Amino acid sequence: MKSLLLLPALILLLASCRQPNAGQVQVISSKLDTSLIPKNVKYKGSIDTAVKFTDKDGEHVILTTEDDAIDTGHRQTGVYLHAYCYTIKYNKWAPSWQLYDYTDECEFDISGGFLAKTFAITDLNHDGKAEVWLIYNLACRSDVSPSDVKIIMHEGSKKYALRGNSRVKVNATDYYGGDYKFDGAFKHGPKEFMEYAKQLWNRNLNEGFDEAHPAGKFN
Repeated sequence: MKSLLLLPALILLLASCRQPNAGQVQVISSKLDTSLIPKNVKYKGSIDTAVKFTDKDGEHVILTTEDDAIDTGHRQTGVYLHAYCYTIKYNKWAPSWQLYDYTDECEFDISGGFLAKTFAITDLNHDGKAEVWLIYNLACRSDVSPSDVKIIMHEGSKKYALRGNSRVKVNATDYYGGDYKFDGAFKHGPKEFMEYAKQLWNRNLNEGFDEAHPAGKFN
């Protein structure tokens, strides 16, 4: 009889270990209508996505944008990627962190952009602080070769990075590329972050050379 009485208590204890602490601030995110972007949130390029979220640090806005350069012969000569995070401070939107990466001065074919349907906001370690995930690729190439691929994650002002290259099919049976390396922040951070990054990488490492990963709005 005692073992039967203890069973519900044990179940509740196990469940509590898997749930965030009671009263903890939850991370909540939603798409932001671009017409409602605050006026003092400054950015360059064309907006790919706009997201707002709240966590234990307050209210935030995330924008990702892309810009390119084209010569007079209508050839793309540069790809420029930006991500901006703004946070409410003293009743004003203030910059929290920014990402900027690019490829240009390329004599061959340029491509790149944020990978579609990969943007995510998580709270994997259940501390009430949002993790913002971005994935993009950049390439300057004239043959069947991988592009540079990066997974960048921000938890507040702390940056985590996984850098590698895509995997391309070179013939009917052989592939090339797909290597990656974690930075020190990932290696010494919560294990949940590294596991999620690995899953994200494995879902997005393949790249068809004739139909490269498109830049596109996040869903």
